[in-house]
Amino acid sequence: MTATLTIDEIRQELKKAGIAFNDYCSSLPDTAFFYQPPGKWSPAQQVKHLIEATNMARLVFALPKLIVRWYAGKPNRSSRTYDQLVDKYKSKLEQGGKASGRYIPKPISASYGKQKLLTGFEHSMNRMQQAIKRNWKEPQPDQYIAPHPLLGKITLRELGYFTIHHTYHHLENIKRMTAVSATA
Repeated sequence: MTATLTIDEIRQELKKAGIAFNDYCSSLPDTAFFYQPPGKWSPAQQVKHLIEATNMARLVFALPKLIVRWYAGKPNRSSRTYDQLVDKYKSKLEQGGKASGRYIPKPISASYGKQKLLTGFEHSMNRMQQAIKRNWKEPQPDQYIAPHPLLGKITLRELGYFTIHHTYHHLENIKRMTAVSATA
């Protein structure tokens, strides 16, 4: 995705990312889903992390525009493309950027329930898509910014891009992790 995505395209891509993520995680046996390798997050923890991150992103899209502007200010540049935002995120990760604070999930036991977690993730993605559809029209997402813990202040269009990429990023992490554990 090299171009700028419209609001409708962001919503469609969020939906596709959420379905791909949920489908893969649903296919995992509970033992793999809740297994936490040393120094890594389990797939269950990654789902919990995505729920927290998506809920925070959704909140920005759900708040009145006046509050968003008051809290974060105005952008001083144009929105990046999807690829530019992904490149910036990858660069931050390569520089040692990591989740912090509320975004670090605690260990989760199998008794919590895989379906409960996946339903929570699906719910958070759906609510974000609804908030975008209900509250935002072109070109508004380029005219508002929000703070991101790793990327600094980003436009709301970029926040949509980030949420799409972040979902795929964790899906790929889970696929790598479960491929390794399946061969071990």
